[in-house]
Amino acid sequence: MSKVDVLLGLQWGDEGKGKIVDVLSPGYDAIARFQGGPNAGHTLVFNEIKHVLHIIPSGIFRKDSINVIGNGVVIDPLVLEQELLELKRHEKNARDKLYVSKKAHLILPTHRLLDAAQEKNKGNSAIGSTLKGIGPTYVDKTGRAGIRVGDVLSPNFEQKYKTLVEGHLRQLNFYEYATSDLEKMETDWFKAIETLKSLRLIDSEQFINKMLNDGKRILAEGAQGSLLDIEFGSYPFVTSSNTLASGACSGLGIAPSKIDIVYGVFKAYCTRVGSGPFPTELFDEIGASIQKIGGEVGATTGRTRRCGWLDLPALKYTCMLNDVTELFMMKGDVLSTFETLKICTGYKLNDTVIDYLPYDMTDQNLEPVFEELEGWNEDVTHMTSYEQLPSAFKKYVAFIEAELRIPITLISVGPNRTQTITREAT
Repeated sequence: MSKVDVLLGLQWGDEGKGKIVDVLSPGYDAIARFQGGPNAGHTLVFNEIKHVLHIIPSGIFRKDSINVIGNGVVIDPLVLEQELLELKRHEKNARDKLYVSKKAHLILPTHRLLDAAQEKNKGNSAIGSTLKGIGPTYVDKTGRAGIRVGDVLSPNFEQKYKTLVEGHLRQLNFYEYATSDLEKMETDWFKAIETLKSLRLIDSEQFINKMLNDGKRILAEGAQGSLLDIEFGSYPFVTSSNTLASGACSGLGIAPSKIDIVYGVFKAYCTRVGSGPFPTELFDEIGASIQKIGGEVGATTGRTRRCGWLDLPALKYTCMLNDVTELFMMKGDVLSTFETLKICTGYKLNDTVIDYLPYDMTDQNLEPVFEELEGWNEDVTHMTSYEQLPSAFKKYVAFIEAELRIPITLISVGPNRTQTITREAT
């Protein structure tokens, strides 16, 4: 019997998980997405073409990989339909390799309207929602009122839809939020439902466990990042799902004992989209340079990402929560132009230095403590082995490994799948 390996982000999302899933896919029989929805944006670049996936797993570009959208995912049929059309435009027939869990919940047009209405109502307290309807959909899921993919096959599907929408309209009326676009939104949505019905809809928990019993290898793909987890993230500035390795269990229907390797992906620096605490955020020219060089614009929202130095206390926290086995460092090439680099090793809180993430990250008295390291003024994007990397780059890697006590076994030096360096654990 095989086990499931898990790949997830260790920061506030946008760590580069999509590229890594694509790189790892040849070693797996199936890639299974276990949480989140179209608020995720997994970017892949190869053959000089940029691809962004929001719902479909990132293994879809590999010829022999099965791709499963698990029960923990919330699906907007319109986004799924658009992704399928985009893949077909690039001569990728995703239908033959894509399986969708019947237990995954559906994002309705009114979920998107509710998301916008609630965010507007919060005013200055807005959390920076992607406005994709994710939160309201998970609310209906936990409130036992949601509609699942399997319901589209039911003869009373439209009645279930109408009942749920009636409740949403009452809420929208309370917020005094316009619904004039709803009729057009519903027409497009029901058209996309027909596309969804044409796909392979499965009992994913049975499907995945049978694959494991048959000795097949599965990679569970997480979305967003660990610091956005609904339980352990920077609440309330979080997403609405469990982004940790434990979320793979509930999001795919596998037992905890079935998890083997946990790959943790992080950037060589930190970024964040939207509101929320960010202790190492840079508001100077260095932050602006990282943003420009790294092309730090949200793949889903199009919003500029906030940038800052690497935060080790936050990384230690998420490595602990996920029991990370191996670390993958992304975008080391972005730091190539700085003479001096900084890494946060702790926080000063009320005149006391701590090396852990406090309960309230928004505390105004939280001041990062930095360690300075030598930068490397050398282009690394063409390098293909660890030995070729500048000594200062390798010292940066060694410093992080020593602090986290977890090996960094993969280093990305550019957006293309070929710009990836692997190394043995030391």
